[in-house]
Amino acid sequence: MTEDRTKLQWARLATAIRAAREARGLTQEALAALAGVAEGSVQNLESGKPRNRMPQTLSKIEPHLGWGTGSGRLVLDGGDPTPVSDTPEAEASEVDADKLRRKLPLRIVDELESDDPLLDSTVIQLPGANGARMTVVVHGNPEATPQQIQDALLAWRRAEENLRRFPGDDDDDERRAANGS
Repeated sequence: MTEDRTKLQWARLATAIRAAREARGLTQEALAALAGVAEGSVQNLESGKPRNRMPQTLSKIEPHLGWGTGSGRLVLDGGDPTPVSDTPEAEASEVDADKLRRKLPLRIVDELESDDPLLDSTVIQLPGANGARMTVVVHGNPEATPQQIQDALLAWRRAEENLRRFPGDDDDDERRAANGS
């Protein structure tokens, strides 16, 4: 027999999502960006309207709310979300994170653990350096407007182009030759 999902506690889930999102200082837009979903999907979940189907978006936002896998369903059934640190996977990832923290300078760890929204990241191979690489993590302002986020992403794209362009690169030499330099 098929479950009638309209009888689940959708309003309770909406309240729990909103509270967890706000406790993390996230806007609906920021949560959507972190989870890789449309802002409208977050708005729909926070509306509390009953649904016939289980939204796929729910599992995508759970980790960004600090919830373990399946927490949304627990709330719908009248329970409480499982904090991510209470799951076995989280314990293993915390051990890995501790190892990483010991390997990195404190200012880098501090930046990586920042609550500022992640805008992008990349790894750039350094030419002529026997496989050496540079890792770049781009964070934005948590109070930024959508336009400011867009401007920051455009600024990052310009900076990334410059970071990827090294003196002596073949394409750099070709560019100079084309410009008559």
